[in-house]
Amino acid sequence: MQFLSKKSTKSIPITPVDKDTLKNWLKKQSKARQTWIAATGFSGAAGAILALPDRHGAVEHVLCGVHDNGNLYSYADLPARLPKNSGGYYIDQDMNKDRATQVALGWALGSYRFDRYKSGAKKEFAQLVWPDKADRKTVQSTAAAVFLVRDLVNTPANDMGPAELAAAAKKMAGSFKKARISIIVGEDLLKKNYPAIHAVGKGSPRAPRFIDIRWGDKKHPAVTLVGKGVCFDTGGLDIKPGNAMALMKKDMGGAAHVLGLAHMVMSQNLPVYLRVLIPAVENSTDGNSYRPGDIIQTRKGLSIEIGDTDAEGRLVLADALAEACAEKPALIIDYATLTGAARVALGPELPAMFCNNDKIAHQLLESSHDVEDPLWRLPLWQPYKDNLASKVADSNNVSGGGHAGAIIAALFLEKFVEKDIPWVHIDTFAWNNGSKAGRPEGGEALGMRAGFDLIKKRFGKNRA
Repeated sequence: MQFLSKKSTKSIPITPVDKDTLKNWLKKQSKARQTWIAATGFSGAAGAILALPDRHGAVEHVLCGVHDNGNLYSYADLPARLPKNSGGYYIDQDMNKDRATQVALGWALGSYRFDRYKSGAKKEFAQLVWPDKADRKTVQSTAAAVFLVRDLVNTPANDMGPAELAAAAKKMAGSFKKARISIIVGEDLLKKNYPAIHAVGKGSPRAPRFIDIRWGDKKHPAVTLVGKGVCFDTGGLDIKPGNAMALMKKDMGGAAHVLGLAHMVMSQNLPVYLRVLIPAVENSTDGNSYRPGDIIQTRKGLSIEIGDTDAEGRLVLADALAEACAEKPALIIDYATLTGAARVALGPELPAMFCNNDKIAHQLLESSHDVEDPLWRLPLWQPYKDNLASKVADSNNVSGGGHAGAIIAALFLEKFVEKDIPWVHIDTFAWNNGSKAGRPEGGEALGMRAGFDLIKKRFGKNRA
């Protein structure tokens, strides 16, 4: 983590300014400095950075353009853009606890780089002196969880199949003494009645798995997280074109999200009984692959006609959600890179959220606003459920038309959730298409921090 415990004489101040506060700050500076800053054209615009040299040419002060008291990512560019300094940098501003924590987290998120496969020297980031009032535990656990999600999603499928995803889950769970994990593999999925997971995964030589992590005291409210773990999606026999397959290493992004979220819950020792369920498969093609027109069974007992083998995520989630409901948890949250329709509707940065409980949906939207991790609620519009009708099975896995794809996928999942159990479904992209401050191109946790804030606020004091 890119932080120093204490400020020293070598620590360099970072002064946040905007166009108005810059004018006031300049009045207190020497004429020579005023002239030099004017010559650079620095105006205090948001995101602008100006390193001020001392008489030897070394950086002695940094100005950073921040508007409206800033946001989570106001300083997130600085770790990569500023030269490393033995004394680090410190924010020259009095901040309350929330703002100090936000600044430190933004700095941490800007100190990430996926360089596992790059040869040569690793990138060194500038360090920040911990802001006085920052909640270090929150910053460290949140950044670690985000980095876990990014690392898992960024890892190519040749090194992140069902077995490797299970190993990553085992490693994460092993970091916490009270966590227990069980994994069902291959043909045992049929013996244990997870037929849909088995059907999707049987076309790959990499055996499918069902990962089950438990942690906490059973006396506490039960929270179950479900994550789609399709480690690579060819589309199955309804094979994707090459351009649509290019990013399918990220189709296990839902699994990465619930592992990151579980890490946050356990790191901060929230008073919940946590369960994490991940169906881990590769949707591949061979003579064993399930086919369009096949009818498969599910753990809940509903039969599914396969209208499209590329709608596999909802099938593996069907078995996982049925199992999630078996213990009647106080809340189920699932994360999945489920539909392109959600991206068409909301773009890559705004996950679609569906919920069968208006109160919880409202609380989650408030959390997403509070922690700057946006979500947008879409409806579980019941009349569209007719689009999933099948003449030969209890349901089809897709609609016959091309409209409302994200909603219809959510309605399919809803068939496997008991009506009296609060359930949230988050259809996330799990990826940054380009780089922004604190958000490098590649795998990303989108909606995870909002989910944690909801769990913390709803159950942090054992309130249901």
